[in-house]
Amino acid sequence: MKLLDAARGDGSADFVVRNARVANVYTMEYENADVAVVGNRIAGVGKDYRGSAVVDAEGMILIPGMIDGHVHIESTMLTPAVFADCVAPRGTTTVMADPHEIANVLGMDGVEYMYSASRGLPVDVFLGAPSCVPASELETSFEDLEMDSVREMFERGWCQHLGEVMNFPAVIAGDPSVWGKIQAAGSVPLTGHAPGLSGKALCAYLISGVSSDHECVSPEEALEKLRRGMWLMMREGASSPVLARLLPLLRDKPELASRCMAVSDDVTAKYLMRVGHMDAKVRVMVREGIDPLAALRMVTLSPAEYFGLKDRGAVAPGLRADMALVDGLETFRIDRVWKNGRLTADKGKICRTSACPADPKLFRRRESPYTPLTADQLEVKIPRGAGVRVIKLNEGSLVTNSIIERDFPARDGTAVPDAGRDLSKIVVQERHRDTRRFGVGFVSGLGLKSGAIASSVAHDAHNFVAAGMDDLSIVTALAFLGENGGGLAVTCGGDVLGSLALPVAGLMSTMDAESVARALEDVERTARDMGVSVAHPFMALSFLCLSVIPELKITDRGYADIGKGGIQPLFYFPGVESG
Repeated sequence: MKLLDAARGDGSADFVVRNARVANVYTMEYENADVAVVGNRIAGVGKDYRGSAVVDAEGMILIPGMIDGHVHIESTMLTPAVFADCVAPRGTTTVMADPHEIANVLGMDGVEYMYSASRGLPVDVFLGAPSCVPASELETSFEDLEMDSVREMFERGWCQHLGEVMNFPAVIAGDPSVWGKIQAAGSVPLTGHAPGLSGKALCAYLISGVSSDHECVSPEEALEKLRRGMWLMMREGASSPVLARLLPLLRDKPELASRCMAVSDDVTAKYLMRVGHMDAKVRVMVREGIDPLAALRMVTLSPAEYFGLKDRGAVAPGLRADMALVDGLETFRIDRVWKNGRLTADKGKICRTSACPADPKLFRRRESPYTPLTADQLEVKIPRGAGVRVIKLNEGSLVTNSIIERDFPARDGTAVPDAGRDLSKIVVQERHRDTRRFGVGFVSGLGLKSGAIASSVAHDAHNFVAAGMDDLSIVTALAFLGENGGGLAVTCGGDVLGSLALPVAGLMSTMDAESVARALEDVERTARDMGVSVAHPFMALSFLCLSVIPELKITDRGYADIGKGGIQPLFYFPGVESG
């Protein structure tokens, strides 16, 4: 056996990496050692190994291939193949992807597409079975994926773990539908979503067997969850970068890295191309004073152990030869990357481009005819004496606030957006079942001065969402999405000023990552020309629809507040409600 012979030193390996400092995430030290590789496995780590080829590492650091423990590939707006080619040169060799975005749009067909499109890539993609489609009863998806669907995903071999269990109130209440899906998953890792949960509510959630969370926003919340046995996923996403906020936990106790991971959740192609992937997270952690080897463990061995991936996560005999050479853990510039013993990236370039789906139209939902809205339908008459509920967007956070505007700007009794008070109208139009339903509300914090921005990326049901300063701009933007099967758009009156096509389910482009990044930059620049002030306007817009994050959100059914148990009225009447 060639692998065994090479491990003993009796035979020659396929190649040997020499003169590297090997980052050992088991013992948290560097070793000066050779690493011998046979086929897709590491044969040995030590001295005097022979190989048919020799890689001279010249004193660089050899690290395990990195693992993203929680990411939604669809949020990058890239197909799986393009995503893999984008992140592989940055040292990523494995991702744990939750495809619930496309599952909301295409149902089981969407999960099957993500599985088939993720085979044979330079990055291993392990899917989580979407556990909440829709995320809650407060929004409308293409179809509801219940217990039998979850069981089928595992039986067909599509999924490795259960995707984030977002409907935490239903778990705590003992809802049979949600618990049925948890039970259908069996003994696989059950990933969680528990924003703000503490005390007895957290204990009740954990009784389900859910064992991780990526929604913590403070060290205190994170520490409580660690104390209760959860694995902590520290999110560093494009619009919600909270990693640095949580790192004080690890400065004095680097051993906690054994129960912590740094994850992406939602990042854009622009973020990946301009900032980075797991490499960027390591740089953030080291910059914030975390021991570099502890930071490395959080993107290698920790996620491997949590997800039961016993064949990766470290540089050790018998494990997969998923490795990367970096100049140092502080600067973290990637030189070369191997996946399963094959060189996949060299000096930041992918060695072989992955194939994209041949016909993206196959993966778009069989849409019923789009029914456009009219400006008259969006008028909001304010009852006498009523205040208006407004969603307060907080940049850098998915959490919003519910505020009451008791003197809302109006014209002839009709509520109107007001640029001076940063009040935009927001509309969500159902696009999956031809219900012709839509919700109308108002949002503060976007900074819009004129026109509208719109997107078919609207977490998690991915209906059409538009925010604007006049009704004509809003209906123009929504009509553009409807006529084109989705995308991003900026409008002014009846004109479309900028757009990005997303032909795959209204979520993903078929362009390469750099082209998507440039197109996103262009449409964001156009949005800024309309006054938008947030850094990632379309991602911020999309999360205003996420019903399972506190506080106030909007869906096709209207205002939703999961903490208050459901749909909330647009108007507030003093003396009737406490606000």
